[in-house]
Amino acid sequence: MMNDWSEAESHVERAHELYEAGRWDEAEAALRRALALNPYRAEWYFNLGLTLEAAGRWDEAERALKQAHELDANDDQIMLLLGMTCLHAGRARDALRWLARASSMNSDRIEPFVYQIEAYAALRKWDEAEQAFYMAMQIDAGHAGAFANMGEAQLARGDVRRAISCLREAASREPALPRIYARLAVAYAEAGRTERALELYMRQLRDDPGDIDTLLDLACLLIDMNRLGEAHEKLRRILELDSSEADAHFYLGEIALCCGRHAEAENAFRQARRLDPEHPEVGRRLAASALRRGEIGEARRLLRREAKRATTSDVPQADFAALIPMLIEARLERDAVDMARQQVKAQPDDAGAWQMMSTALFNTCDIQHGVRAARHVIQLNPGHTGALHNLALAAIRDHHWHRSAVFIACLAKANTDDPALRRLRVLRLLGRTRSLAGRLRPARFFKGVFR
Repeated sequence: MMNDWSEAESHVERAHELYEAGRWDEAEAALRRALALNPYRAEWYFNLGLTLEAAGRWDEAERALKQAHELDANDDQIMLLLGMTCLHAGRARDALRWLARASSMNSDRIEPFVYQIEAYAALRKWDEAEQAFYMAMQIDAGHAGAFANMGEAQLARGDVRRAISCLREAASREPALPRIYARLAVAYAEAGRTERALELYMRQLRDDPGDIDTLLDLACLLIDMNRLGEAHEKLRRILELDSSEADAHFYLGEIALCCGRHAEAENAFRQARRLDPEHPEVGRRLAASALRRGEIGEARRLLRREAKRATTSDVPQADFAALIPMLIEARLERDAVDMARQQVKAQPDDAGAWQMMSTALFNTCDIQHGVRAARHVIQLNPGHTGALHNLALAAIRDHHWHRSAVFIACLAKANTDDPALRRLRVLRLLGRTRSLAGRLRPARFFKGVFR
């Protein structure tokens, strides 16, 4: 038995050396050999969880850490790492439960509150994130990590000015904080100060020239600035460092698309998808390529997959806004309606969500419900040009000439330069003239295009 324990200890020591060298798989194997000999050491399960967490294997790390917690239920360090692991895995609510337990075990420890800021921000609970920040400040008013996480939260909230203030404070207090200048660069880019953002990205790369995340963020900024050659260079540099980086292939495809090189763009998107089948945008790009080539069947297959992904996970509204018109173009109108309904349910006070719903309904020829949705848009935003256009077109379609004139007038007032105004006026005049001449059957002369 003593020999087994001694052998287990030697495996643990070897695992520590391998962990420090970044050799996660070998460190894991050494720890599992140690645990096979002595499965009652909480700290060894903790080390295994730490190793798996470092390798990005969140679910396995969580299982190892829970085993450590079963063996030592009073160790707040285990609870803290469990919270961090759940947070990295995208399970913010689970993270908050573990972080709360960690802080209750040791109220003087600042880290649980620092990570609570990030978890509450992920759930868009801004007031709770603020409270966690102030709790952290009571423990250590100069903690750089707390300022950095608060800056990230404010950036997600849309308060760019305060985000910059918090991130600058973090950088001044701890210049070696991981990627702090790159994170500050993101905030300056959001504020429109692109040259300052470029300076900060370059400063970060001077400290760590092989930082792939910073290189990728810099490439995206350069694309936004239309400096495509420089962006291309940065993306190629990323692939030299790691050829399996799916985002680098994706953005090379975006550059090729901007330059009209469609075949090259499609090849890049396919490579990105091969490396990351769950990439959030590449499916739409491939579907758009299929629609451009007239391959409706391929586009429908890709879009159905993207629609399922979007309606079963938490994706930004921009994803819905991009997908719904493509679904309609691929003659998947019912899928478009289902997506729009989910978005309206999630954001009942958002005029844009209701506008997507109205457009999808109009394109399924469900004019009655489309009109109701468009009227709801007008209640939320009386000057919404898309809703006014659709209401005018629906009124023309149903030969309600006076009502259509009212909507056209409202559209002209909202935007006198709207290119649809002339088309709507001509369409109304043509329809009314034919109706008066008795030559117009209901809803047969011209349907127009709802938007």
